[in-house]
Amino acid sequence: MGAADTKQHILDTAEHIFAERGYAATRISDICERAGVAKGLFYWYFPTKLDLFSELVRSMRLRLRRAQAEAMDPDADPVERVRQGTAASVRFMAEHATYFSLLDIERSDPSIDDALRSGSEVYLDDVTALIAAAQQSGQIPDADPRLLALGVLGTVSSFSNAWRSGHIELSTDDLATFVADWVVRALG
Repeated sequence: MGAADTKQHILDTAEHIFAERGYAATRISDICERAGVAKGLFYWYFPTKLDLFSELVRSMRLRLRRAQAEAMDPDADPVERVRQGTAASVRFMAEHATYFSLLDIERSDPSIDDALRSGSEVYLDDVTALIAAAQQSGQIPDADPRLLALGVLGTVSSFSNAWRSGHIELSTDDLATFVADWVVRALG
């Protein structure tokens, strides 16, 4: 296993243990034991447990942004790109349900608040820009684009959370389509 694979293996292992036990109750030794790595190797990649958690959050954000970018046709109009990005977000959140369940639980832990907040503005800025472009082309009525973007993000989050909690019994694809269509109707 190469260095990048080892680091990712530690991150993947930590994600599962954090989801099982919570951030505070998870010890570095627990992660090392389950990952099958020595503590020295863990510390080579991550000076602290918080550094590992922060890297997990950063890497998942990057993966989500990649999934959104891959799903969005750069030649499509802004509203269609919102639809495509919304559907991709719902699918990604379903594929990584363990991670997003962990975030739902850990949001109240002040020791990891910075890790959870850093970078989240990027999503808001991305959606705000698409909505502003749609408004300029007359596809969406004038309103504060940032407030509308918050509504899009909140919708994706709420529906994804309800699906993870078992309150929605749809396939991932059906949910992604429903949420994307709902968002576009709400913006129109």
